[in-house]
Amino acid sequence: MSAPRVTVVTEASPAARAGLLVGDEVVAINGREPMDVIEYHQLTDDDELLLLVRRAGEEQPRPLHVSKEAGEPLGIEVSSAVFDRIRTCDNHCAFCFIYQLPKGMRKSLYLKDDDYRLSFLYGNFTTLTRFTELDAERVLTERLGPLFVSIHATAPAVRAAMLRNPKGATSLRWLRILLEGGIEVHGQVVVCPGVNDGAVLTDTFAGILDEYPGLTTIGVVPLGLSRYSNEAEMRPHTVAEAAAVCDAVEQWQGVFSSVLGRPMVFAADEYYLLANRPFPPASAYKGFPQHENGIGMVRAFEAAFGGNLDAALGVRHGFFASVDGAPAEGYRAERAPGAAYGHAPRGDAAPITVVTGAYGARVLSPLVDAHPRTDVRILEVANDFFGGNIGVAGLLTGADLARALAAEPEGERYLLPDVCLSQGRFLDGTTLADLPRTVEVIPSDGASLRAVLDGRPLPGAAPDATALEWAAPDAPHRQPVALLSSSSS
Repeated sequence: MSAPRVTVVTEASPAARAGLLVGDEVVAINGREPMDVIEYHQLTDDDELLLLVRRAGEEQPRPLHVSKEAGEPLGIEVSSAVFDRIRTCDNHCAFCFIYQLPKGMRKSLYLKDDDYRLSFLYGNFTTLTRFTELDAERVLTERLGPLFVSIHATAPAVRAAMLRNPKGATSLRWLRILLEGGIEVHGQVVVCPGVNDGAVLTDTFAGILDEYPGLTTIGVVPLGLSRYSNEAEMRPHTVAEAAAVCDAVEQWQGVFSSVLGRPMVFAADEYYLLANRPFPPASAYKGFPQHENGIGMVRAFEAAFGGNLDAALGVRHGFFASVDGAPAEGYRAERAPGAAYGHAPRGDAAPITVVTGAYGARVLSPLVDAHPRTDVRILEVANDFFGGNIGVAGLLTGADLARALAAEPEGERYLLPDVCLSQGRFLDGTTLADLPRTVEVIPSDGASLRAVLDGRPLPGAAPDATALEWAAPDAPHRQPVALLSSSSS
């Protein structure tokens, strides 16, 4: 087990007053070695702490005494959320996006986790195939919820075949135990055409109603298929298949509402785009509990763009924010290091181009067309890097953006959603400096886009804030490194 390494020390915090430094390793807290940031949070809740700290260049750990108010945050951020070993996934799903990545990318992108702790902290989905009695005891005792569980199918044989793991047939017993123990759990069904759609999907909904009625929500999402997939049976949905999924979800929303008093199941926005159908109203999403799973995202964006902020207040932003010390990792990582996302109204009259993916273009075009400004356009960027049916803005790479922007005129304001970035890097390893045009990175929400188009500061920005701008490099024809993202099981 490795000790948590300090990456941030908040100014004037108890940790700063005690002399804790960036780079220090916290070996023990009051005599105990924490196994993850959850236990760290519990151990640092006391008012008097004795930390055993290993400092660079010193052979022996040094003791540091910390005095603070009970419950007051220690005031540090550590390098990882898990200090022992992340529990990796032992499934081999044909639809797993990690198996669809090209070779030669950074190692962290190939890590498949199936760790309930990361589900609690970051909303990652777990199949529970590596869940144990000790895990169940801890979750129930410490009330570690909400958790997010990949179901895919309730028929044991179908689920085991989809996970390519015999434990898939039995691991949902843990879901029942968690629900009976009062833990909030959200489920997910990744629908693969010809595998778990049609009658199997109906059977899954019936199985959930019969065996797991305590689930809070179920998100139904289509598989993402890149050009690197080697699974012959995996294919994109047809329009008719996408429409059938929408019909099934809407039919079972009625069933769940009648029996349980709540709709329970929701279809991903992508299904309505694939089926060429209008999205349900914002009220149908009941507070957008699966917003980060691409469910209700469009209606929340439209509501915020139109100034109806209350309609989007139920969006879940990630549980790491409530756990002191946990780093923002994965798709909740800081998008652009040092970015304050401030935006002061600009005096120039430069035309605005909103850069996005194929799906984003379809959603944003009617909003932009209805805005009073007439010099705003959408630049739809094809995802040639991943290919397949990948059309979301969050999977755009620097290489594809550079190719598209190189053909665009200089002098315009190019707006880029921050969801494309993680720690200042695109999924292919390139950075904003590799782009041939200056871009402005803005938060990926409707209120922020509307503020820029209206010439107003971003919501929550300081009055004197400046736009987060990234200038293109001096060499306009510099080739970006072609070097990506993971997807839940």
